[in-house]
Amino acid sequence: MIRLAVFVGLITAIVALSHLYLYRRLVVQPGLPPRARRVVAAGLALLAVSTPTSLLLGRALAPSARALFFVGYGWIGVAFLLMLALAVSDLVRLGARVWEGAPSPERRRFFGRVSALTASGVAGTLGAWGVVEALTPVVRRVQVSLKRLSPAMSGTRVVQLTDIHVGPLIQAGFVERIVAATNALEPDLVVITGDLVDGSVARLAPELAALGRLRARHGVYFVTGNHEYFSGVDAWVEHLRGLGIVVLRNERVRVGGEDGFELAGVDDYRSRTHDVAAALRGREPDREVVLLAHQPKSVHEAARHGVGLQISGHTHGGQIFPWGLLVALDQPVVQGLARFGETQVWVSRGTGTWGPPMRVGAPPEISEITLVAG
Repeated sequence: MIRLAVFVGLITAIVALSHLYLYRRLVVQPGLPPRARRVVAAGLALLAVSTPTSLLLGRALAPSARALFFVGYGWIGVAFLLMLALAVSDLVRLGARVWEGAPSPERRRFFGRVSALTASGVAGTLGAWGVVEALTPVVRRVQVSLKRLSPAMSGTRVVQLTDIHVGPLIQAGFVERIVAATNALEPDLVVITGDLVDGSVARLAPELAALGRLRARHGVYFVTGNHEYFSGVDAWVEHLRGLGIVVLRNERVRVGGEDGFELAGVDDYRSRTHDVAAALRGREPDREVVLLAHQPKSVHEAARHGVGLQISGHTHGGQIFPWGLLVALDQPVVQGLARFGETQVWVSRGTGTWGPPMRVGAPPEISEITLVAG
């Protein structure tokens, strides 16, 4: 209860301060006339309330309330882009003041109006483009060489879906499209590396029915992400198994028979049950291991245990630039392929979105990872 109160208080403070900044930059500095000032101020107040409301009720209301959530979540993204654009204009103004000295009141008001209009146009355009971008995941292909991979398994194609976040905004239609796109690739293996849902089985089971139609020669596998633990992880594990999906919880399976490799999966890094050692206990040292782990930071432990490749998500590639710079403070890799000693890690930008239904500078993706011996 204390943690929830702290979280709510922090979100409230951030929302209040950010909207006070927007009020000053969009209303006060441009010197809007009284009627326009009241209209803009009321609009900002309503949008400010929509942000915490969407965050708090996103898991409680039915998916049919999608339009309401689109406004609340969408404003989070637009407001961020707007504040970023205004901050850039503030830096330009500061530079001009240092260079030319303090401007007259008329010039300050003129600059305030021009910068407010320009920033609003830029934020609105980027936000609209980001919404369109988020709806169309691209297939991103990468080839990974693994020293201990049997030549018989060279060329194995692993298709990764991750961070779909089925919930208030992402629903059955999106799931059906990515299932069709995945099956069209005719993969050898499909892996879903967590953050599949934002809500309970009771609310969202119909939205994920299409996952039961995923097809791959060596099967479909899943590991939990942090959002599953907010949504009833045990119920979701049981439900996904009912759809024919193999859930790996600190355990591993053999893929490809006697000449195959070990596929291991661990619970989310932040869970109390995350245990790479348990997943790899008793494995054959000369056989290649591919580890599914939602968060990239599991790679440090994976490297200590001699894992050949870790496949992760979680970061969304930042989702909206420049959030990736902040993500890099928490995770060792934000997106793409990286190496830690003898262990490689592939981090997908994610297939869906969380929060703002948009992506700017971090397109959504379905990853196709080809494993080659070498």
